[in-house]
This record gives sequence, C-alpha cells and structure tokens, in this order.
Amino acid sequence: QVQLVESGGGLVQAGGSLSLSCSASEATFSRVTVGWFRQAPGKEREFVAAISWSAGIEYADSVKGRFTISRDNAKMTATLQMNSLKPEDTAVYYCAARDRRLGISRYRYDYKYWGQGTQVTVSS
Repeated sequence: QVQLVESGGGLVQAGGSLSLSCSASEATFSRVTVGWFRQAPGKEREFVAAISWSAGIEYADSVKGRFTISRDNAKMTATLQMNSLKPEDTAVYYCAARDRRLGISRYRYDYKYWGQGTQVTVSS
C-alpha cells in the first residue's frame, strides 16, 4: 500500500510560481510511476504530468514549458514546479501512483493510489 500526501498549494497571482510536493509513506515509491492530475470546479479530473521510475516524463500540452515534474526516490518525494501560473490553472491538484511496470498513463483510472489533493488558486 502506498499512501500519498500532497503539500504546497495556496493562492498566487497570475504569473507567479508554486511548488507542490507529493510524499510517500513507503520505500515502494521508487517502484511506482507518479502522476499529477487536477480538477477544477465542474470539470473532469485531468492529467497534468507524470514521471516514471526511470525519470521518463510526459506533460499535458496546457502546462508544457511552464511546469516541471521531478522525483527523489531516496526522499520518497515527487515535486511539481509550476511557473507562469494562469487563472485557468486554478484547481485541486492530486498526486497519484501506479506500478512502474505499467509505465506512464494520462488516464486517471490507471492510477491505483491517490493523495487527498491540495488547492491551487491563481488570481488574475
């Protein structure tokens, strides 16, 4: 069982930056692919970025060039650095994990483990 806890959300002005962290409870973190998803009010949960155990990375087109995902397996932490934030980035951001043998997926139902979410609000 992998338990995930997100932190780092908050309120920021457009153009600003935030860094989200996803901490895991067990050493199995190094054996999972980690994804970040977000859900705005009234919208479906959508893919943001993902990083495999071997540091393969994918981004949604909407965040490419502005967001950076990374991981530190020794610290059992994944980070989503968000720069040049826009009001449309406002959402609850979720960290998720799946078995690394399954690779990266942009489909939320492919992720077995989820954090509780952290709110990101970008004001215009």
